[in-house]
Amino acid sequence: MDQPDAVPGSVRVSGLRSQPAAPVPVAVDWLVPEEVPVAVTVNGSTLAVMMATPADLEDFAVGFALAEGVLSDPAAVEDIAVQEDCNGLVVHLSVTPAAVQEEAIRGRTLAGRSGCGLCGVDSLDGAVRWPGQRVTPLTVTADAVQKALMALPDHQPQNRLNRSVHAAAWCAPDGTVVLAREDVGRHNALDKVIGAMARAGRDPAAGFVVMTSRCSFELVQKAATAGIPVLATLSAPTALALRLAEAAGLTVLAAHRDGGVVRFSGGQAGQDEQSGPAGMPTGRDGRG
Repeated sequence: MDQPDAVPGSVRVSGLRSQPAAPVPVAVDWLVPEEVPVAVTVNGSTLAVMMATPADLEDFAVGFALAEGVLSDPAAVEDIAVQEDCNGLVVHLSVTPAAVQEEAIRGRTLAGRSGCGLCGVDSLDGAVRWPGQRVTPLTVTADAVQKALMALPDHQPQNRLNRSVHAAAWCAPDGTVVLAREDVGRHNALDKVIGAMARAGRDPAAGFVVMTSRCSFELVQKAATAGIPVLATLSAPTALALRLAEAAGLTVLAAHRDGGVVRFSGGQAGQDEQSGPAGMPTGRDGRG
């Protein structure tokens, strides 16, 4: 089906659509997400080069710096500039020098892939960052989580057109989606949401995040660092993600294929919480 509307971060391509009942292929237009190198610099020092969708890059840069522990205070960001480079894009963060954790920059290399949560880590010792403090608890009902997951597709303009990007959304405790961001990388999408919250002055502890992916340990690391108390995903978490969540006091939930959500605790699966309609949306191309 032709896709008439463009969205930031997408590019139009052409193709041929073949159907069993039609002997002649039909020309179609399709919108696919861009995936370009995006460098993030802090006061001139390169923090990382990531493959990302070139949309909401100011949010991405701030969120990445906060989620990776390079910055602890979003108010320290004095200026953000996005610059085109012959090989991609550069997001320059000008930050109050005293607010920068220099060791967090020195401990990284320069390149990462869109799907890799270990991007830029230069040793196995730096691969898993155990939470330094516990998040502020927040009680969220299964109904609220399911409401947010069901509403999430309405906040995915790119995915409606190309079916190949992830989304993260920050939600009010009742499940209302407050803001959402998309990217080819699930980690990038979460970074963008963290950055958007920080730039808007929203308290991460006052709501929860839902995502169209599995819950990997890197997502828990980022959420805990940002102070997000509850993380809900369409697919199941890993065991390491649950151990990190337990250490941080962070609640992990996942959609159950037969309806409702599963609340995890103590590194073990909790009971299914059946609520609301059985049908749950699928992530990206239906794989979760």
